[in-house]
Amino acid sequence: MITLEQALEIAFSKAHIMGTETVNLMQSTGRILSEDVLADADMPPFNKSAMDGYACRREDLEKELSVIELIPAGHSPIHPINPGQCSKIMTGAQVPPGADTVFMVEFSQQTAPDKVRFIGKKTNTNICFQGEDLKKEDLVVSSETFLKPQHIAMLASVGCVNPMVYKKPVVGIISTGSELVGPEEVPGPSKIRNSNGPQLYAQAISFGLKVNYYGIIVDDEQLIGQTIEQSIAQNDVTILSGGVSVGDFDFVPQIIHELGFDIHFNKISIKPGQHTTFATKGSKTIIGLPGNPVSSFIQFEVFAKPYLWRLMNYQLAEIRLPMPMNHGFTRKKSDRDESLPVQITDKNEVQLVAYHGSAHIHAYYKAFGFITVAAGKTELMKGETVHVRPL
Repeated sequence: MITLEQALEIAFSKAHIMGTETVNLMQSTGRILSEDVLADADMPPFNKSAMDGYACRREDLEKELSVIELIPAGHSPIHPINPGQCSKIMTGAQVPPGADTVFMVEFSQQTAPDKVRFIGKKTNTNICFQGEDLKKEDLVVSSETFLKPQHIAMLASVGCVNPMVYKKPVVGIISTGSELVGPEEVPGPSKIRNSNGPQLYAQAISFGLKVNYYGIIVDDEQLIGQTIEQSIAQNDVTILSGGVSVGDFDFVPQIIHELGFDIHFNKISIKPGQHTTFATKGSKTIIGLPGNPVSSFIQFEVFAKPYLWRLMNYQLAEIRLPMPMNHGFTRKKSDRDESLPVQITDKNEVQLVAYHGSAHIHAYYKAFGFITVAAGKTELMKGETVHVRPL
C-alpha cells in the first residue's frame, strides 16, 4: 500500500494538462490563467490627484493663490501652474503641469473670489504619480494564477478582456451497486438511497466543473462496462463509487484493465478510503472510489480534487489550521492515516464529532473540517496541537 502523498505524486506525474481557451473577463473568476499578462500602459497613466483639493507648487503653500481653473475627473487640465497659481482639482483628475502638490480642500480658506490660502500646518504631496503602480510591459498577473476578484480588477485595468485560461476537465460520475435506489425513492428491503452520486456531483460542480451524471448502475459486469465506456468517450475523467474492492461483485478493476487502462494503484494507506483506484489511458483518467459515503467524500477532497486542479496546471494549496485539542482521543488500530470530522469550539479548540465509521456521512453535517491522525499514532492528548483541514 502507498501513502496519500505517494498516490498524489503518481497521479500528478500521469496528468495530461488540459488545453487552453479564451474566456470573457467577466466569466473568468475561478479559472487558471495560462499566459502572463503585461501592462499595456503605465498605471496610473498620468499624475493624478489622490483627493479633492488644490494643485499648486509646494514652494507657494504659504502664499495666497489665484485659482485659474477647475479640473474635474476625466478632463485634462487646460493651463499649467505658474508661481502664485493653483487649480481646483477633483479626486482622480490629472494634475496640471507645474504642480507638485495637492492640498486638501478641508485645509483651504477662500480669501477673495478666485483666491485661496492653505491653512494647514503641513501636507503630503497627495499625488499618485504616473507609473508608480505599474510601468508599461510590467508583469501584471502571471501564468498559472487562480483568478480571484482582485485579479479580475488587475486584468480589467490593463485591458485584458479575453484572458487565456486552461480548459476545465469534464467529469463523468457513476454510482455502482445493486443495493442503491435514487434519493426520490423509498428504499425496500436491503436497499439504501444513493448519496454518493449527488455528493460527488456537488463536489465537482462546487469548483465549476462540467459534470455528466450517469446515475446508478447495478452490479452487472456488462452494464458497468458499457457505462464506463460511454463515460470515457464523453469525459476527461470518470469517477466511480463502489465496485472497486475485492468482493464477488466488485467488477470495476477488471473492467478498467480490459479497457486498456493502466492501473497505477488500487489501495492507499488511509482511513476511510483505502480501496481507491487510479488508472489512465492516454489523456483519459478513471478514479474508482469506495462505496461508503464518507470514504468517497474524503477521497474526493484529498485525492480527486487536487488531481482535477492539476489537470488545469494548478497546484491546490492545502490549508491546515494548527489548533489545540479540546479533549483526549484514543484508537485501537493505527495501521493507516485516519481522517476524523471535527468542530471548532468557541475557545478555538478542536472537538471531534461523534463518528461511527465510513458509512456515517451524517457526521459531516456540522463538521468544520477534519483532522488526520497519522499511522502509528494511537492517542491525542488534550491541548495537543492538531492540524484542521477545512471543508
